[in-house]
Amino acid sequence: MERKDWQNYEFPAKVAGRIPRRGASSPFARWLLQDAVQPVGPESDEHTRSKSAWWKVMALTGVDYFSTLSYLPAIAVLAAGALSPLATLLIVALTLFGVLPMYRRVAKESPHGQGSVAMLERLLPFWRGKIFVLILLGFVATSWIITITLSAADASVHLLENPIVPEGLRWLQVPVTVALLVILGGVFLLGFTEAVNVAIPLVVAFLALNAVVIGLGITQLVLHPEAIVDWQAALVRDTGGIGGVVVTTLIAFPLLVLGLSGFETGVSMMPLIAEKGATKEARLAARIRNTKKLLTTAALIMSAYLITSTFVTTLLIPAEEFEPGGEANGRALAYLAHEFLGPVFGTAYDLSSILILWFAGASAMAGLVNIVPRYLPTYGMAPDWSRAVRPVVLVYTGISIVITIAFQADVDAQAGAYATGILAMMVSAAVAVLIAAIRQKRTPAIIGFSVVTLVLGYALGANIIEKPDGIAISGMFILGIVAVSLVSRISRSTEIRAETVEFDEAARGFIEGSLRHDGRINIVANRRQAGDRAEYLDKEKTQRRMNPVPGRADILFLEIEVIDPSEFREVITVEGVAVDGHRVLRAASPAVPNAIAAILIAIRDATDVRPHAYFEWSEGNPVFHLMRYLLLGRGDTAPVVREILREVDADPDDRPIIHVGG
Repeated sequence: MERKDWQNYEFPAKVAGRIPRRGASSPFARWLLQDAVQPVGPESDEHTRSKSAWWKVMALTGVDYFSTLSYLPAIAVLAAGALSPLATLLIVALTLFGVLPMYRRVAKESPHGQGSVAMLERLLPFWRGKIFVLILLGFVATSWIITITLSAADASVHLLENPIVPEGLRWLQVPVTVALLVILGGVFLLGFTEAVNVAIPLVVAFLALNAVVIGLGITQLVLHPEAIVDWQAALVRDTGGIGGVVVTTLIAFPLLVLGLSGFETGVSMMPLIAEKGATKEARLAARIRNTKKLLTTAALIMSAYLITSTFVTTLLIPAEEFEPGGEANGRALAYLAHEFLGPVFGTAYDLSSILILWFAGASAMAGLVNIVPRYLPTYGMAPDWSRAVRPVVLVYTGISIVITIAFQADVDAQAGAYATGILAMMVSAAVAVLIAAIRQKRTPAIIGFSVVTLVLGYALGANIIEKPDGIAISGMFILGIVAVSLVSRISRSTEIRAETVEFDEAARGFIEGSLRHDGRINIVANRRQAGDRAEYLDKEKTQRRMNPVPGRADILFLEIEVIDPSEFREVITVEGVAVDGHRVLRAASPAVPNAIAAILIAIRDATDVRPHAYFEWSEGNPVFHLMRYLLLGRGDTAPVVREILREVDADPDDRPIIHVGG
């Protein structure tokens, strides 16, 4: 019902947008959609997420990071032989003096958990930035989804190759891996707190058992120093001097750098870290400090374990046992556990390895759930329900099962994609912090991060040359994300995108004046040219001639300036401007029709008056106008505005009224 007395009416300064909201018609649907990842910005509501102490979140990160102890020492020996302890020292030096400072900087620059993706996104405007982010997200998806599938496959290998398991059950690797993935997804359906609670005992038990094995190994070396003498002789005999050491270390380095995979997931889980503070800024600063504690502690623990584990396995295990088919192949510490402590302890170690390898996918799942929904729905490149945690967990679990079946749970077949994804993410982080250092003119940081970028770039290039299938698989992920994103963007192009519509004092005064004049709102859409008195006189005269604008009706002009048409969601601010007696409402938006529809709906909702909007037909091919609208935010505006209004309000008698002439 339209208001009759407008003399004392005050138009509100802010009107809620009519964007689609996730509906839940049943208790199950409400449970499925209740926990959501919010976009970063003024509308973010991260304080509603369940959070844990930084050391607990470190356990969730550590199931991926620390689990590499199950196989990395064996990889080091295969790649570098007697030089593996020296190659590991290089990795530890890179970790503590390169990668750790790099990710501490990433945490400071992107405290909402977007990682280096957000840092690099800011460098490129418009569609270039969006496409670049989609490519980075393709590598992110490659890394973390393959982490989930490869870790589960590796866990099934450890399970089925245990001496107490009959060889006749080896064919069950694919079903066992799929079962592990389903259980992992089930844990995340319960919630992040439950995932953290599962991770803590797994990490503590695994590190404790490894400490026992490594401690016993060091004791053996102290009691039998001849092993050290034999190793020193092997170094002199096999390396061929300094040149041989350098070449062997460089060859081994790209394989060993995979042990750094936990840093990106650590940053991505920043929103899960509890913080304290009286203000939003204080809480954000506390979150950054706690994340730096997480990263530093994890790096120190892992460095100590890497050095000692590689040293004892290299010196105490015969070289032939590391070869394919050997008992230490891919499970060097497990070999020592069985060899020195017997089948009971060895089986306990195997069980711990199986569990942490299985749950290593949890940190990757947490990273995916926290970072991808911050981008695609915000870009309009995924359904809005994809912000909800549980539906995307189901999607990622389904994708992981498909990949597992496609690769027949073969660890080696997935290794190339795993390495490519991880190294691409680390190179992007290195480039991001290097650019930040250059902009801040910090010379020592520029030199240091340049070295880190070159080292990681070399590792990525060497891995692509060695295993080109990895970049091919990453390319498939990238193409899939881009294709799905573009289809979603097109399908959502006629949504009302405004979170809210805000009106300044002058704009509110113009609307109130029109209502007091005749109780109507007549709006003429105008694409501003000169913006002078002559333009508005001509526009008003044209509209009164071609459209049924009542002769004495009050007119407001509405102008939308297009800003970054690649954006999707927004808060529209409407300003009132007077030009020689003509009253103009002006706003900026990524898309003209969507902004006009949002403003018309906001005025209708605030006044209970159906606005009349007047347009001219656009000249030219309608297909051309469609492409202009999708890419540039403007085209044949009138029919798109009407379609948006039709989708928002099913009742034609309730919609704002559109008039088109020309």
